[in-house]
Amino acid sequence: MIVDYSSYKYFLFEQDGRTMTVTMNRPDQLNAMTAEMHEESSRVFYDLSLDHSIDVVIFTGAGKAFSAGGDIVGMREMYEDTEMFDRSINEAKRVVFGILDCDKVIICKMNGDAVGLGATMALFCDIIIAADHARIGDPHVRVGLAAGDGGAVIWPQAIGYAKAKEYLMTGDLITAPDAQAMGMINYSVPADELDAKVDAMAKKLGNGAMKSIKYTKTAINIGLKQLAHTMMDTCMAYEALTNRSQDHLEAINAFSEKRKPKFTGL
Repeated sequence: MIVDYSSYKYFLFEQDGRTMTVTMNRPDQLNAMTAEMHEESSRVFYDLSLDHSIDVVIFTGAGKAFSAGGDIVGMREMYEDTEMFDRSINEAKRVVFGILDCDKVIICKMNGDAVGLGATMALFCDIIIAADHARIGDPHVRVGLAAGDGGAVIWPQAIGYAKAKEYLMTGDLITAPDAQAMGMINYSVPADELDAKVDAMAKKLGNGAMKSIKYTKTAINIGLKQLAHTMMDTCMAYEALTNRSQDHLEAINAFSEKRKPKFTGL
């Protein structure tokens, strides 16, 4: 089955043989998610899974960032419109499950910072290769939200519970070299070597015994899929609760007013 990708506004698709490069394309806003882009993210990996002309996906961002995660304008809209947030809950689950269920080998080319949902999407990929200036982090708590859209699932698996709790509860960012040292990502390389490193990995995997590689990925992901299915509803429910909190509204207002938020715990 050949998939028609023409309906996508915020993703670019470039096929080279049996490798598809998928690029988040909102570079002027660091690939932060609008509501429409979030919806597209919830179906793109399902479409890629249906595309029988490809085996390997290179997933990256246009411009300086991989993805800055949530868009502050979108956060205000979802604070004011609970139905929009309800839709985003289902979409967030489909983002995670779409990546886990996709039978293609997914290589994350982290060309710049991967933050919030951007970090979640990166960490659920199969191989993660980052430019050494990139940072990764999930600062949901810094905008008064629980880390509900997959971070609580994947971070403890990537770096253990102690470190995951530290970074998810502080929202601090991790440099790519430190992320590699922790085993969080596969490689941190100089920016001018990123393309070559990713292309070499794509060719190495693409030239392998693809059926066995895909089945190996599927077997490894069984535990992650079970974990995600047991956790995501609760995680998103906690994020929904904090979406109505005074601290979250304060964070939105502070960002708009270019000041530091003053949290009260409410």
